[in-house]
Amino acid sequence: MSLLLTLLFTIVSYNCENLFDCRHDSLKNDTEFLPNSERHWSFGRYWNKLNNIGRVIQQCGGETLPDVVALLEVENDSTLFMLTKRSMLRGAGYRYVMTSSQDMRGIDVAIMYNPLTFSLEKSYSVRPEVDNLLTRDILYAKGVIRARDTLHIFVVHAPSRRGGQTSTEKNRLQVEKRMMQSVDSIRSTEPSAKIVLMGDFNDYSNDKALKDIVSSGFIEISYGIKGKNYKETKVSGTYKYQGAWNSLDHIFISDNSKKYVEKCFIYDAKWLLEEDLQGGYKPFRTYLGPRYHHGISDHLPIVLQLKL
Repeated sequence: MSLLLTLLFTIVSYNCENLFDCRHDSLKNDTEFLPNSERHWSFGRYWNKLNNIGRVIQQCGGETLPDVVALLEVENDSTLFMLTKRSMLRGAGYRYVMTSSQDMRGIDVAIMYNPLTFSLEKSYSVRPEVDNLLTRDILYAKGVIRARDTLHIFVVHAPSRRGGQTSTEKNRLQVEKRMMQSVDSIRSTEPSAKIVLMGDFNDYSNDKALKDIVSSGFIEISYGIKGKNYKETKVSGTYKYQGAWNSLDHIFISDNSKKYVEKCFIYDAKWLLEEDLQGGYKPFRTYLGPRYHHGISDHLPIVLQLKL
């Protein structure tokens, strides 16, 4: 008689809301997150945020730490070094790769991973060409899960909707097009490749860029997901705007990977939320405009668990 052991491989996508260090980068417009700025961003506040982000990551995996974590709105290598080597995650053994984008504020994306369960083979940045806009690079990583299956990961933080959805949509379509060109390149040599696309797409599920991804053979596995503690929190999105939950954060998987999905949910622990004057709860964010609000992030993380 044989014993079949099912292992879970946990992936997290999380927008950290401006995880900046306290030092000025002369090549970037990061002055709003300095001690003498209007926001009065101090090392104490930075250290508190690092440990809060670490606590979120630690709890997302349940009984074990997540295997792969995509992080959005992180400033530079210094912030990832502090998160993995100095914060409460320092004993977890995480390694990381990240982009070095042209974004003028210095915003980048990163992947943290457990080298014992995700053996990184290669990673690189994919630079989209967006008309008259310096935006975030797309991060690509390829690795082997528990010495068995190969997984391809793309992490995106698409251009914002600031200025209006209609006028900015072309920017996000150009980023989506560039990402899918890279996906097609992988599929040309590995037709059965298992691929995950995730991050902050700054679009809703019914917007064109995301519909194009689905029409290319992907499943939005995060579509319609709710909070892990939905019965208590009523969380039905990763962020809240004008009293309504919705999601700009998404996870897509290639259709050949659907059979491996155990579950997908929003991590909505009560300490990540605060009461919303319009009813229910909302994410407990770090800043309200320029005013320090003592919170964690204006987004909630998405957790995807694959069974192996």
